[in-house]
Amino acid sequence: MRSSKSRGRFLALCVAPAAILYFVFMILPTLNVFRMSLFERGAYSPTETFVGTANFKALFSDVKFITAMQNTILLIVTVTIITFFFAIVFAAILTREKIKGQNFFRIVFYIPNILSVVVIAGIFSAIYKPENGMLNSILSFFKGETVMVLWKDQPMVIVSVIIAMVWQAIGYYMVMYMASMSAVPESLYESAGLDGAGRLTQFFQLTLPLIWTNIRTTLTFFIISTINMAFLFVKAMVAKGMADVGLSFMYAQKDAGLYGYSMAAGVVIFLFSFLLSALVNWVTRREVLEM
Repeated sequence: MRSSKSRGRFLALCVAPAAILYFVFMILPTLNVFRMSLFERGAYSPTETFVGTANFKALFSDVKFITAMQNTILLIVTVTIITFFFAIVFAAILTREKIKGQNFFRIVFYIPNILSVVVIAGIFSAIYKPENGMLNSILSFFKGETVMVLWKDQPMVIVSVIIAMVWQAIGYYMVMYMASMSAVPESLYESAGLDGAGRLTQFFQLTLPLIWTNIRTTLTFFIISTINMAFLFVKAMVAKGMADVGLSFMYAQKDAGLYGYSMAAGVVIFLFSFLLSALVNWVTRREVLEM
């Protein structure tokens, strides 16, 4: 009995520092955001005026905010689908096919993930440059005349951000799926082959179900992190006001001195990400298959 109590105290002492830090730097600030969303206050003013849900009513009638959230949802859906499609396909090819230099391809694909968003923004800004950027130069070569597509202007700006975000993320998830696929016993594929299952059938009937738990976890993580990454890429690549997302709209309101309004936007984005995470978990749930 004493040993059980001593063990409980020891575990509590070990967990306490992390729990205290998490509460002070995560829980309290989050609760304060919810509280501030109900007040009207300037960014540098100590005066607070309680306005209740007025900030939220104004927010949902704000065309700029609605457009920013539409851009956010578009980026989440498009970037997620493209990234996971190519990550899974490349992982399957490099894992199942006898390709020389698999470790080399792992490193090459993973490199974009270790670069900062600022560096990636600089690379793609050079690629998108209207006068002599690589993308317009390639299009001009095939078309036989000078092409001057403004990739970071309307209506191509969202497409430009999508390309950069996909390029940055594919390698990381490809490596994760390669690790999961490598753990699938080769004997399962041999048995399926003897039963007449082709490569595609093996992929959909064996590979995907056996690594589904990993896909589900990474999918939820990626969708939520895309909300933050979209803000970083838009901030680093796109001219101010050219293509806002949820978080960039929130920061713009804070910079304009509308602190309470900014916090209301933060609350909506927080709840949106939480509900989206719950929805993805519910949609992707299925019986776990074991090897």
